[in-house]
Amino acid sequence: MTDLRLDEVEVRVLGALMEKEAATPDYYPLSLNALVAACNQKTSRDPVLSLGEDAVLAAIDRLCARGLALDISGAEHRVHKYAHRLGEVFNLDRREYAVLCLLLLRGPQTAGELRGRADRLYTFDDIASLETALGRLAERTPPLAAELPRRPGEKEPRHVHLLSGPVEPRAPAPASPAVRSSPLEDRVSRLEADLEELRRQFDQFRRGFE
Repeated sequence: MTDLRLDEVEVRVLGALMEKEAATPDYYPLSLNALVAACNQKTSRDPVLSLGEDAVLAAIDRLCARGLALDISGAEHRVHKYAHRLGEVFNLDRREYAVLCLLLLRGPQTAGELRGRADRLYTFDDIASLETALGRLAERTPPLAAELPRRPGEKEPRHVHLLSGPVEPRAPAPASPAVRSSPLEDRVSRLEADLEELRRQFDQFRRGFE
């Protein structure tokens, strides 16, 4: 399967199904109401969406036609239930599954952000093990993830899924040769970046006690 080119709704549906299968397996597969609610969560989602039943159903139909989802009904299922087939189609291990799920639900993220957010899906012992999973996703044919070039002010590269096709990095705006930042502005930028990093580390530390 090459060049999937999934749209935003299809990406959200797959990510929500993957998350619920791993985090709340007793309630999986999902009913339509549960799937819509999972797609529209205001936490652990970027961007936050407000999808209606018709949009989610249409996305499910397209995913089923491509073999990436299942519409389960009949037998013990009195109502339609929905499941994904990404793990089966791409033969994902648990680490790859967790990383791809987070990229689908939250967009581009650093390795540190992915590790801090993965606990409900898979517990990575260290950054190296998570980066190994990212590397395996990037080395597949076709690749399922990629590293984005660092943008000005970023200390770590971000990673992105490729289920919507190749990602064209946004080039930084060219700086005007007549405008130069002062030493004070440079210092403030560095302090802001350091503060953001400290906040990320504190959030990870706090999650260890929740």
